[in-house]
Amino acid sequence: MTLPPSDDTEDLLRELRPQVLGALVRRFGDFAAAEDALQEALVAAATHWPTDGVPDNPRGWLIQVAHRRMTDAIRADAARRNREAVAAGREPTLVPDIATPDRDDTLTLFFLCCHPALPPAGAIALTLRAVGGLTTAEIARAFLLPEATMAQRITRAKKRVAALDRPFAVPGSGQWHDRLGAVLHVLYLIFTEGHASTSGPEVRRADLSAEAIRLTRAIHRQLPDDPEVTGLLALMLLTDAHRAARTGPRGELVPLAEQDRSLWDREAITEGVRLTTAAIGHGLTGPYRIQAAIAVLHAQAASTEDTDWDGILSLYRLLARVAPNPLVTLNLGVATAMVHGPAAALDLIAAHQDQLAGTHRLAAVRAHLHEMAGDTTSAVADYTLAANGTPSVAERDYLILRAARLRGEVGADRS
Repeated sequence: MTLPPSDDTEDLLRELRPQVLGALVRRFGDFAAAEDALQEALVAAATHWPTDGVPDNPRGWLIQVAHRRMTDAIRADAARRNREAVAAGREPTLVPDIATPDRDDTLTLFFLCCHPALPPAGAIALTLRAVGGLTTAEIARAFLLPEATMAQRITRAKKRVAALDRPFAVPGSGQWHDRLGAVLHVLYLIFTEGHASTSGPEVRRADLSAEAIRLTRAIHRQLPDDPEVTGLLALMLLTDAHRAARTGPRGELVPLAEQDRSLWDREAITEGVRLTTAAIGHGLTGPYRIQAAIAVLHAQAASTEDTDWDGILSLYRLLARVAPNPLVTLNLGVATAMVHGPAAALDLIAAHQDQLAGTHRLAAVRAHLHEMAGDTTSAVADYTLAANGTPSVAERDYLILRAARLRGEVGADRS
């Protein structure tokens, strides 16, 4: 077969990683050993495929190589002989009320990793790292925590799983729904990292956001009447509909207020609005339903000025009660500024200063509010502070240019 470019091979390996890990974990039940074997298989693929070509069944190739590595390791360890016999005799099965018709190991593994013996934060972090493919640094930024703290959380989760008896045994049918909330949170964070990358040169990582949408659709097909599943899918579609307008001709970040809304994906918006309508029919009591309702108000507005900011402010206030977190507070501040002015928003953010400390997003929002208030000096200082704090190249460039533009305006006024 035709040898694909190296970037295509990397994309394929990234896509297959969770599927292969799922097959190994469910067969052997040892998460850490499965990760090690998979890593060796990925290295082998990266070494051989560029010269030998990608096999006709790349997923099967990886599973076979990783399976052989795990079997060799088990045989080399006398203490694992009994466990090998049990694992080898257990055929992987899929639970019909969750698995997709094409035996989606990725989705199944998401549910298996969100083990009820783990605290939700630990299960989510572990799943993002092992299955979602996010780095520890990316996960830490999603939780607004230091990277070292997140690394410790993931390590503790792995140790706790290792101490359990058959931690990756397939749950009973009634236990799947108990893990649904954690799985949805994982998919939400993967989508968010894909839509707005927290590091690297690109504004977004299309592979992550597309995979999150695909898996959320798979859950929605199985649970079409669950309002939070429906709300999350709607939120993803409404947010992803902006992607063509979020970057300029040179790949630079374009903020919402400056986007060409004619580039928005109207088909995705139509589906998102329909799903949101169905979801909020069950009440505005879940965080994904509320966020989807906010996204609908943005999608239906012809411009920033025409946006129903009163409605958005009310929804953010509700979201702050239902699912409070620092990013919700920052968004509440922006909505407050659009309704009551930047001074009120700055006061609100100041009241939550301790909660918001440690993230460049605080400085970025504060800079925007100072700019709205006409305080150019403070805006430039905060834009610069935010630019120095973000690992995202695209976001840093945007913040630096914003500060430079304001400095230029001040210089022009003085001359």
